[in-house]
Amino acid sequence: MSTPPVQAPYVEPWLRGTHANVPAVGRAVLHAFDLALDDLTKWSDGLTDAEVHTHPMGLPSVAFHLRHIARSTDRLLSYAEGNQLTAEQLTALKAEQTGDESLAALLAEVESSFSTAGERVRVLATANFDTFRGVGRKQLPTSIGGALIHVADHTQRHVGQVVTTAKVLKALRG
Repeated sequence: MSTPPVQAPYVEPWLRGTHANVPAVGRAVLHAFDLALDDLTKWSDGLTDAEVHTHPMGLPSVAFHLRHIARSTDRLLSYAEGNQLTAEQLTALKAEQTGDESLAALLAEVESSFSTAGERVRVLATANFDTFRGVGRKQLPTSIGGALIHVADHTQRHVGQVVTTAKVLKALRG
């Protein structure tokens, strides 16, 4: 009888030595995206497509958070780039609360969003982080650096909600 291979302990993205060619702030954002994908994949594993659309104990659905992570990443980076939201982005925002996509499709949307966002972050990571950026119609004040830090923070906040909701869903199974 052979001994199963010893699995290496999990190493968080920021300790993997990845994205070394990206300046530190941009690298941190990319690592936040990597960690988000790790956690979303791990904690949503085993959920059914029906479960991801339910609202256990009144919580927002996993599906909502996955859509929101993907689409808010795009919106926040638009602000970081000095742009206002497009009609398509506004339509996608309004549609975050509804849909019947499979878990696989939702995770694919997040992964695609992060892939596109990664290229945008690499460009922004070389900018002057103190450059003013206005957010929304009221042009609320932030900076390129502020928007980059917020996209990482915002992503992680919603990943935490996915983890919590997934745990509740699994606990309710009995």
